[in-house]
Amino acid sequence: MKFAIAIEPGTKKTAFGVVVPDLPGCFSAGDTVEEAFENAREAIEAHCEALAESGAEIPEPRPMGAWQAERGYKGWVWGIVEAPIERLFGPAEKINITVPGRLLRQIDNYAREHGQTRSGFLVAAAHMRRSEA
Repeated sequence: MKFAIAIEPGTKKTAFGVVVPDLPGCFSAGDTVEEAFENAREAIEAHCEALAESGAEIPEPRPMGAWQAERGYKGWVWGIVEAPIERLFGPAEKINITVPGRLLRQIDNYAREHGQTRSGFLVAAAHMRRSEA
């Protein structure tokens, strides 16, 4: 799953601070920008694991632009971190579905254009639908 991260620029005396706005209380830091990104991924995984273990829902991410518009993040640098949290939802199950060929090609084309697999696209669509309900 992809998450927007906000990076507070570091100085010679301070590290780069990182917050994950979609996950209140999830934050990290790093001495370099690269380290900040890696530490953010680890923080996201740990935070989501704690949520899953407590039975809490993992919040649906908001668009990065929505977060960037908030005053509290003025001057921060933004990025996207992908964290493999799907395992927290339980083991993957293989399914067999019937879809009209034309629709299947549209799904595959859309997924490919957006750097996803067919399965990843269908899971993301289900999550989007859940957040709209």
